[in-house]
Amino acid sequence: MVKSLKNYSNPKILYDLFSYSKGRGYIVLQQEDLKKVDAVLDDAQGQRGMLIAVLQRVQEKVGYLPEEAMKMIAERLSLSLTNVYGVASFYKHFHFKPRGKNIVKVCMGTACHVRGAKAVLTEMEGKLGIKEGETTKDLSVTLETVGCVGCCALAPVVTVNDQDLYGELTPKMVDDIIAMARSEHGTHV
Repeated sequence: MVKSLKNYSNPKILYDLFSYSKGRGYIVLQQEDLKKVDAVLDDAQGQRGMLIAVLQRVQEKVGYLPEEAMKMIAERLSLSLTNVYGVASFYKHFHFKPRGKNIVKVCMGTACHVRGAKAVLTEMEGKLGIKEGETTKDLSVTLETVGCVGCCALAPVVTVNDQDLYGELTPKMVDDIIAMARSEHGTHV
């Protein structure tokens, strides 16, 4: 078991996290990410009650909760790996796969659904080349759906990074949303 990064000899860990249509994609957990996890665990000082805070900080630092980080958390907090995964998988906030730099959320609440959110989602999936819940190969975009954004008068709506809201959408406007996200967030959506 990994007790500290200082005792860890493998600088890179390969994880088969997701498959691409043209073969299998691999994410490499870099030594710098392992150091970030180690620093978070040093701050926790082995306190089991810090589990949720540790999970939040690791995800904040690394972007998601990779398997090796989960093993390190379990070992350093003297918890079973099953317990750590049980807590992390209970909360929707935690993610076990890398997410895109931009998180695009399509509202699927009642008002948005009635006003064409499914067509907007389908168009978004086609333009990005991914399905809902997936991330583009270049890790620039994760496409998600949400139950309700709370802007029913503007339905259907899409948010980008929980900051920018686009309302009264039609499938024809998807290209514009992608272009705005590209220019405002500096990514290749």
